Amino acid sequence: MPELDQRVITGLLTSRLARNTKGRRLVLVHGTYAPGAPEEFSVPVTEGGRRRVRVAHATSVLGLTDAWQAHMEIEGADLLVVTTDVDDGRLSLDLLGEMVRSQIISVDEADIVRQLFGAADLDPRMRRDPWAWLPGALIAAEPAEEGGWPQRGAVLTLDAAMRALIGVRLGLDTVFEDGASLDIDALLAWSRTPGGPERFAALPEDERHGIAEWLAQSTGEAAPVLLRLALQGRGAEATALGVLASVMTGESPSQDAAVALGTVFGMGSRPSELRAYARAVEGTLTRWVGEAAGRGTLADQASQRVVDVTQQADQLAASAHLRPALADSPFLPSGFQARLNRLAEALAQGPQEARTAWEYVREHHLAALLYPQRVELARMAVRLRYWLDTPEPTVTSVDQAVHAHVSDWGWVDRVLAQLWVGDAEAEPAVHSAYRTLHDVARRRRAVLDESFARTLAPWAQHARTGQPDGALLIEDVLSKVALKLAAKHPPLVLVLDGMSSSVAAQLGEELTGAGRWKELAEGGRRAAAVAMMPSVTVVSRATLLCGRPALGGQSVEKDGFVSFWRQHKHDAVLFHKSEIPGPPGQPIDPKLIAAIASDDVVGVVLNTIDESLDSGQQSSLADWPASSVKYLPELLNSARAQGRPVVLVSDHGHVLDRSGLESGPVRAEGVESARWRSGPVAGEGEIALTGPRVLENSGRITVPFDEDIRYTPRKAGYHGGAALAEMTVPVLVLAPSADLAPNGWAEVPLESARPEWWDPEAVQARAQAPLKVVKPPKKAAAPKQKPPSQEGALFTDDAVEKPVVKEVPAEPAVLTLGDQVVTTKLYEQQGKFVRKTPDRKVVAAVIDALDSAGGTLSLAAVAAAAVASGGRTHTRPEGFVTVLTRLLNIEGYEVISLVDSRTRVRLNRETLREQFELAEESA
Repeated sequence: MPELDQRVITGLLTSRLARNTKGRRLVLVHGTYAPGAPEEFSVPVTEGGRRRVRVAHATSVLGLTDAWQAHMEIEGADLLVVTTDVDDGRLSLDLLGEMVRSQIISVDEADIVRQLFGAADLDPRMRRDPWAWLPGALIAAEPAEEGGWPQRGAVLTLDAAMRALIGVRLGLDTVFEDGASLDIDALLAWSRTPGGPERFAALPEDERHGIAEWLAQSTGEAAPVLLRLALQGRGAEATALGVLASVMTGESPSQDAAVALGTVFGMGSRPSELRAYARAVEGTLTRWVGEAAGRGTLADQASQRVVDVTQQADQLAASAHLRPALADSPFLPSGFQARLNRLAEALAQGPQEARTAWEYVREHHLAALLYPQRVELARMAVRLRYWLDTPEPTVTSVDQAVHAHVSDWGWVDRVLAQLWVGDAEAEPAVHSAYRTLHDVARRRRAVLDESFARTLAPWAQHARTGQPDGALLIEDVLSKVALKLAAKHPPLVLVLDGMSSSVAAQLGEELTGAGRWKELAEGGRRAAAVAMMPSVTVVSRATLLCGRPALGGQSVEKDGFVSFWRQHKHDAVLFHKSEIPGPPGQPIDPKLIAAIASDDVVGVVLNTIDESLDSGQQSSLADWPASSVKYLPELLNSARAQGRPVVLVSDHGHVLDRSGLESGPVRAEGVESARWRSGPVAGEGEIALTGPRVLENSGRITVPFDEDIRYTPRKAGYHGGAALAEMTVPVLVLAPSADLAPNGWAEVPLESARPEWWDPEAVQARAQAPLKVVKPPKKAAAPKQKPPSQEGALFTDDAVEKPVVKEVPAEPAVLTLGDQVVTTKLYEQQGKFVRKTPDRKVVAAVIDALDSAGGTLSLAAVAAAAVASGGRTHTRPEGFVTVLTRLLNIEGYEVISLVDSRTRVRLNRETLREQFELAEESA
């Protein structure tokens, strides 16, 4: 017999009593009344009306009679409902006369559901298997506190009934608001809610089975797996276990991995279900990662969900011995570490292999969210590997060396500083690979420092203003850089005391990369000056700010700065450390803000870097974003607001302390500072400097070029010596607009501001670009030589037979691609239709620059190539490119085009050769 409760009785009476009952007050119902159910309650019968109900149970005719007689004796008694298993044929006439409809009522659960939902009818599938359980479940699940089930009016469909049931039973009612559908994302989120999976496990078996079947049909094969986990009490681990299930998505999962996964999930899950479940979880995690990339509370919550799930998955994988099988997982933290380990192996193989391995690291789905600094450090290692694959660099002069340091070797120092700090979370294999790479590169850098010092010594004996031997001297920075800018707008001269080329590389990349500043330089090449000697503040900063060799403190600098600019018809003011901060609520002193807003040349000395060398941690000196230089962002913003160009310059650089804890200061004669002394005899790693550029100790000092030598107690870094990082003074000119460029100046494109090896993708593109060779005229074939023996060819000079040297006619000069184009008749004809055609050598230079870069350059790089070839400075490079398109794009074919939102220029090499009918080229 069916067990009935208050809700079933209420639904039954609501439908039965709506009809004519002829005043009868006894209702007999086949079934049993649920223990503990209320025995008295009221039910609605008409519009706004209710009737009092008593419920009893009887198992015999006598019991039925007794229950009715007892009910009649209760004053004010209304309606009696008796549940029973007595047959209709055994009832007495007395009872039949009191009964509603004169028969025992059999419960029609479907009819009750129709009434509860206010539906005109029910989906007929709900009256038969496999959905015959559903009406009873709906009756049992009717919300009591919310006015019952929502009223439908029309036919109650199976899907609507299931959505209503699942919403109440599993606590997913809010998911279905506004007609939304249920998907695996919502189910996975539900599995992580406290008590959610337990609610499913507590349902009757037929109801659990039915819900699982319906969810499988509506959301896919993943749902049954999730519900089985919930039934096992593993709902909180369900999402994490889905990451482990990705073992089944590979091409051929190992038998051991499949067995281990089966042990984790238990019996009942088919391989197809596990694959579907893994894909569903990966899709959900991918969406969470995307949400976490935003900002705000929701992004923070998504990020925390990703962290919780992936860490839990990693722990489960470890306990199930599945980590090796999941080494390629893009979601497990251990998978990220495995990718780093592959990179460590690839670094020893070659730059191409290292780049491929790094891209695999970057593609891990947690890389950008959880490990951006580790990914960037890995990228730095790959960059350094590319540098080590370049030809051995050399020092040919002081000017060449400092420029190479600003444009190339200082970027190496930037990588070395970060690799020295390392990855605290990496495994030993990665630590070892990074340190090995660091040590090899540093030995190569040490050779350059020694070569530079050997070149510096004779140069220092005679180099002076007017005779610098081609180098830019630090005392000439104001006259040769800042003064030229002042012709259009007085500059803000920011002296970052101690800024090395490594720091300047990072700051320049950040400030120009945001698009707010353009870097300008003569000929489009970043300037580099040579510091005074010794390369300490009291010497080099005074010399820089006075515009002449000088030695002294702040008063000397102030007087010298004002005097220099007064000589050139400009008022000027210089601010030092104590004069920069403003009162509470104002980061910058109003006097300094007012000076920047005036027509005066303004100088500001920022001591953050130099002070960090004295008191900072070495690890903090490996990374120098603009925000870490105190007052720099505020000063740059003020200058930009006034349209001022900014000269970002150093007085000297610095070297970092990378010596072991056991090493101490070197004992030497005449120690004056950490990196210079007056003692005359130079030891290993040192060099003696004399001449007009040495302003201490009567023009004679001894300084180290070896970065590991120091004469004083340990600090985070030092300066005063003759290493390239100390002697090179980077000079960056930043302007809010290229219109501020003096004649002959151009924007410094990113491609030339940083070395080629810094961008491995560009290196690859250039390597794949075809060679630009014009086939020479055919000549008579030379007589064949006997093939030389190859044994020992790499190691000896006499391992091969040397052929007889014969005079060979000189081959014609090889024309570049640009030269070939501008010397064609077709180009000459095109020029007749273009006003103000650029000089042919300028067009040729731009074509060659694009060709050498693999076909694509920034607008700034194109403009710089034009200026470097003798063309004029273009304040609007887009206009110049438009002229090129009119010259080169014949009959609408795109030879030259602007791409990437009109920020880059692309050359279609094949179309160019075809349109201008160039000769066949050979490799």
